Amino acid sequence: MATKRSLAKAHAERAKKTLGKIEALAQETIRQVKREDNPGLELPIRALSNVAFSEKHHLIELGDKVQTREFFNVSMAKKFMQTFLVAGACKDLLESGKTTSIRDLFYMTKHTIKGYKENTFDDQVESDPIIEDLEVGLDALREELHLFANKKGSMVGPMVIVDSGDEIDLSRMGSGGWSVPSITEDYVIEFKKSEAEFVMLVEKEAVWHRLNEDKFWRKHKCLLLTCGGQATRGARRLIQRPSSALKLPVYVLVDNDPWGLYIYSVVKQGSISLAYESMRMACPKARYLGLRTRDFKTYKLSDEVKIDLLKEDITRAKQMLAYPWFAAKQWQEEINDQLESGFKMEIEALSNKDISFVTDVYIPQKIAKKDWLV
Repeated sequence: MATKRSLAKAHAERAKKTLGKIEALAQETIRQVKREDNPGLELPIRALSNVAFSEKHHLIELGDKVQTREFFNVSMAKKFMQTFLVAGACKDLLESGKTTSIRDLFYMTKHTIKGYKENTFDDQVESDPIIEDLEVGLDALREELHLFANKKGSMVGPMVIVDSGDEIDLSRMGSGGWSVPSITEDYVIEFKKSEAEFVMLVEKEAVWHRLNEDKFWRKHKCLLLTCGGQATRGARRLIQRPSSALKLPVYVLVDNDPWGLYIYSVVKQGSISLAYESMRMACPKARYLGLRTRDFKTYKLSDEVKIDLLKEDITRAKQMLAYPWFAAKQWQEEINDQLESGFKMEIEALSNKDISFVTDVYIPQKIAKKDWLV
């Protein structure tokens, strides 16, 4: 088991490596200035136009297209400045051995430029993409830049972990569960002892509470996790690690709507905006255990649980039909079933049968019958 001293040493070594990358970026820019060139940064393009679905790895992967961010370009000068502001702030964090939130970083780098009324940043929606640009440009994770996002998510299960040197038994977390941190790398979170046989990600926090109160995780020996919607980066990494290291199956329990399908797809093969991290976060073998349109008849649900599809639901579903990672026949049929039915359903709809129907009947039957999509 890693000790606090060994963890501190690992942190120091990572910080030194990341500092070297930031300094190399600055030194190259200085060389450009000395040559009287137009200073510029080459950054991979993080957009749909530069991602592809790898049939071999079953992941969304970033392509090799780049954009140049130049100082002597009116449309790029501000972002050029912002990039080095954020890089400088991260350098200070690394040198001080401190971490901070991406919200704090926004305020650390926000000020009015002397002699002008122009702000370095007007809103956090400007600084967050710069952080992601630095990640991919430096090949350094946000966590390696000493940045974290707000904690979001809860986890319980038959596993003992070590969190920053402190031993935690996830089977003794009460009704609230263990709070999933933003950074869940192996140098922070270590798996010490586990009796878990699979991982269950639950979209809805209310459903997670039902499963936790019913002790589903104890009866079925699983790690039970929720993020109350789209899984955070820390949660996705925490799901991927037991999937790859412990070879545990991953099930994703979501609503019967296009947004539930998308939550599952992000866990399974990654996302467009974070395509550069798919290998670290995605679980290509994740199984879709969410409600399906056909479940309405299979489980004899009441008409009262139907919710009419909204215009934005229909638009989103049609977009997903065109994505290559939803090209398989089973997914085309599933999405078209939703569109043709004209309704969607929430997981909580199962409570119309019985408050613990999802715990006692739905999930156990689905797993026993291998009634899932991949």
